[in-house]
Amino acid sequence: VRLVESGGALVQAGGSLRLSCVASGGRFDKASMGWFRQAPGEERIFTAAVGFDGQTHYADSVKGRFVITKGDTDGTSYLQMNNLKPEDTAVYTCALAELDAFRYDHRLDYDYWGQGTQVTVAT
Repeated sequence: VRLVESGGALVQAGGSLRLSCVASGGRFDKASMGWFRQAPGEERIFTAAVGFDGQTHYADSVKGRFVITKGDTDGTSYLQMNNLKPEDTAVYTCALAELDAFRYDHRLDYDYWGQGTQVTVAT
């Protein structure tokens, strides 16, 4: 299974970005997908997740600003990031759990990870 992210960029504070994640090489009809982010010198932390049933979950720091959705194709997810802040600067990594993740915010509940895409928010 391979996950490929795209959409990271340099953006001004207050701007928006849309990240994409596409999985291949497996069966994803029961998968849940998540996004985690890691800022320099910090641990990778949960950002958002969407279950196979479409239920969404968000870290408190991004609620009301980020929206995660599933694509029309199984194994695809998007992270719409609005009103970006400098503290959102991080490498954003997509993750997939082949069976619906029990704990959406736990890294160990995900089976596969992408390489990450850099998001930089300038002041």
